[in-house]
This record gives sequence, structure tokens and C-alpha cells, in this order.
Amino acid sequence: MTRAGVAILGATGSIGRSAVRVLKRHPERFAARALTAHSALDDLAKCAAALDVPWVGIVEPSGEVPAGWCQGPSVLTTAATLPGVDIVLNAVVGAAGLDATLAALGAGKRVALANKESLVVAGQLVMDAARAGQGSVVPVDSEHSAILQCLAGRPGTEVRRLILTASGGPFRTWDAERLRAATLADALQHPTWQMGRKITVDSATLANKAMEVIEAHFLFGVPYENIEVVVHPQSIVHSMVEFVDGSVLAQLGVPSMELPILYALTHPDRLDDTGVPRFDPVGASPLTFEPVRHDAFPALQLGVGAGRRGGAAPAVFNAANEQAVALFLDGRIQFGGIPLAISAALDALGGMPGSTRDQLMAADAAARDLVREHCRC
Repeated sequence: MTRAGVAILGATGSIGRSAVRVLKRHPERFAARALTAHSALDDLAKCAAALDVPWVGIVEPSGEVPAGWCQGPSVLTTAATLPGVDIVLNAVVGAAGLDATLAALGAGKRVALANKESLVVAGQLVMDAARAGQGSVVPVDSEHSAILQCLAGRPGTEVRRLILTASGGPFRTWDAERLRAATLADALQHPTWQMGRKITVDSATLANKAMEVIEAHFLFGVPYENIEVVVHPQSIVHSMVEFVDGSVLAQLGVPSMELPILYALTHPDRLDDTGVPRFDPVGASPLTFEPVRHDAFPALQLGVGAGRRGGAAPAVFNAANEQAVALFLDGRIQFGGIPLAISAALDALGGMPGSTRDQLMAADAAARDLVREHCRC
């Protein structure tokens, strides 16, 4: 069997490290052709050595770059379009991953997409690029991987609802007064998933779930009014699909990103893998579900509203959230300031044009500037 060539963009993040482990377990099926990272030189060197990868690139090196490595902002698109790369696993954080997604799809690659911002910022452009370049998008997010598996090729006309599950994050049971005093340490204590700092904060605000609703709309062609979110604290049921006859299919599994990563690499096939603990239904019980408390987590409705509005609004939502989270991580605004900043940006800039990449990037830049000014930082 010919091995599939894989490029991992963002190899030193939580998704990237999980992908490295998956590739190491299956050297007969996959060959790592390229790795990139933003700035973590030492961690990238370890990943490159573990996979004996021939091409390595770093965006903003934190020290002296080893001989033979490439560096600079262009490494993402270069890695995504290298000859011999069949699958691009895009695990870059933020809108910075968009150009690599577009380049890979334009080159006819399969994009195993963990960079949800690509679809949030420019969903229509991404899907158009896939069609034009004859590339494909296979989701890595556990929720969208679950939906893909539940659909199993069934036509969208048979779907009544997509039900995305959310863990509820560390603040699931906190009241509004307690949330206002939430610290960074509190926000980073996710109850079920081990993730990077930015996405962990996004999970705490539920902005991450808003992005996943927008992703689901573009990936599966389902209208926003037919996509719902329910809180599922155990993170065992990753999502559900309700069909028009009333039947509901759910995909279950232990909360490990290695499962959806492997499926994105092999879809529609499955590969025997023993790297993740087997599912124990008794040990996982009970499985519970709760409604979202929208009053406590306004970022979810702000993001879904931006998706419904279309144009540049989703890009404004994403950029405002990225900038506000960065300020929160730096201790310059409070947790409750994140949705306030997003709301201000959408009110001022949500109507900007957004039919081209340049227009979307202009909206992105304007939203970041507005949030910095709004927060007086």
C-alpha cells in the first residue's frame, strides 16, 4: 500500500502533538512530509526527529533556526502545497491558518481541518476553493467528525437537525456574579479536554461552540435554524444527527483528539488502532444533557448571529474574539470583557463587505483595532 504523505501545520500545539503520535503508530500507512510551528523551536525539533521529516518550517523562530529549515510567514502555504503531500492537517490557531487552507485546497489536497477559523472567517471561499481545486475538507473537530460519521454519506435532505454537544467548560454551573470575577487560572481548568490556552478560553466563553455552528453550516450545508447546541458535561457523545423520520444517531467515544485525527486521515476508511483507551459504557455513565445558559454565555449567540448575518460578520466575530482573548490572557481585560468586546465590534463593523479574501482581511484588521481601542489597551 502506498503511504499517504502528510503535512502537519501547527505541529507543536495540542492537536499537532496528537497527530504526531498517530503518525508514529502507523508508519506503514502515513509518511510525514512536512511540519511547521509558529515559534517553538525546541518542540518542533523533537517532532521532526520523531518522524524523520524531510521539510521543516517555522513562522517566527524564538532562536537560531537549524540548517535546512525554512522560516517566515510563507512556510504555512509552502508546506501545504509541497509535492508528495497528500493530506494537510491544518492545526494552526486563528485566522492565520486561512491562507494555508485555501492554498492546499487549490492544489487538490485533502485538508484535515482543525483550524476552525478557516471556515468561520471565509466559509464560502473555502468551499469554493475545494470545488475549484478538486481538494476536500475533512473535519478534525470531534463534533464535526461525529456528524460526518453519523451521516455516512446520507443526503442532506434526510437531515432534520444537527445537535452539537458542548462540555459547558469550567464555568458550566457558575452564576453571573461569580463569572464576572473569573480569573485566567479558572478559565484554563477545562474539565474534560487538554487543549491550548486560546481554545480553552474559547470553550469557557462558548465562543468555540459558536464557531463550530458556523463550521457545521458550511461543512454539511445545513441551515442555521437546524443546528442546535446542548450541554453534555461528560464529553462522551460528540454530536448527534436527527433525521426526518425522527431517528437520531449519535457518535460516542472517549474524549481524545487522536480518534477524530485518525478518522480525518483515513476517511471514509477505518484503521485498526490501539492508541486510545477502549470505550467503557458503564464507566462512562451516567450521560447527561442540559440546555445552554445563554444569559451567562452570550458569545454563543453573538457568533451564531454573525454566521446568520453573513458577509464579513463572522470574520469580525472571530477577529474580535481572538483579540479579546489575547488581552484576557495578558491580564489586560476581565473574562466578562470578552463578549462585550465582541458585541462592540459586531455592532460597529458587522456590516462590512466580505465577498473576497481582501475584504475579509480588512474586516479582520478593523475588528482587532476596534477591540484594542474599546478595551483602551
